[in-house]
Amino acid sequence: MAKDQDKKGIPKVQIDMFNWGPCVVRLRINEDFQNKLLNEAKKNEEDYVGKLAGQIKSETGYSDEARGRLLPYVSSALGLYNQAYEAYTKKKFEKTPEYILSALWINHQKQHEFNPPHDHDGKLSFVIYLKIPEELKKENEAYKGRSCGPGGIQFIYGEGPRDAVTYMSYFPVERDMFIFPAWLKHWVSPFHTDCTRISVSGNIHDSAPLNNITKFGPEYVKTKKDDSKD
Repeated sequence: MAKDQDKKGIPKVQIDMFNWGPCVVRLRINEDFQNKLLNEAKKNEEDYVGKLAGQIKSETGYSDEARGRLLPYVSSALGLYNQAYEAYTKKKFEKTPEYILSALWINHQKQHEFNPPHDHDGKLSFVIYLKIPEELKKENEAYKGRSCGPGGIQFIYGEGPRDAVTYMSYFPVERDMFIFPAWLKHWVSPFHTDCTRISVSGNIHDSAPLNNITKFGPEYVKTKKDDSKD
C-alpha cells in the first residue's frame, strides 16, 4: 500500500491551516512575580492618569529602580512569547529580539471605571491581573450577554467579517498575563460591583530601531544642514 493512502486505499489529503492576524499569548505568572509587582507598587510616586486613555482614577507608574528589579521576571515572560511567536508564524527568528521595558504602571480599576478602545506605544504590550475580587467574579458569572462580560478584556483586529476570527474576549483570573502587539486595539469593560480590580500594564520597545535612531539621527541632521548651504 502506498504511503499516501489510508488502510482503505483512499488517497490521503494533507491539510494545513494558515495563522492569520496578530499573535496574542496568555500565560500564568507565578506568585513570586505577583507579590513583587504588588510590593513594588507601594513605592510608586508617578501619576500616569494623564498619559493613558483609561477612565480610571488610580493609574501609577513604577519607578526606574522598580522596573530594574522586575525586569528579570518580564524578560522570562517575553522569552515565552518569542517561542510562541515562532510557533505561530512557523518561522525562526534570524536574530533573537532585544527588548526594552519602556513603561510599567499599575491600575486600580473601581466601580463604573473602564478603558475605551485604544492601542499602546512600542513593539509589544502586556497586562497582568493581580487581583480579581470575588464580588466581581459573581457579577461576571451572572452576566447573560455574548461578550466576556463585566471586568473583561477584549481585543479586535481588522474589519470584522463574520467568517473571520477578528475578535477575542476574556474574563481573566488572577496571575493571567496577556502579551500582544502594541498596535492591537483592545479595551476593558466596566463593572457595577463596588470593588477594586488590580492589574499591571507595560510597554516593550524593540531596541534595534531605538539604537538606529541614536546612531543615524545626528548624521541625518548634519546632512540636512549641509544641503541648506547649497
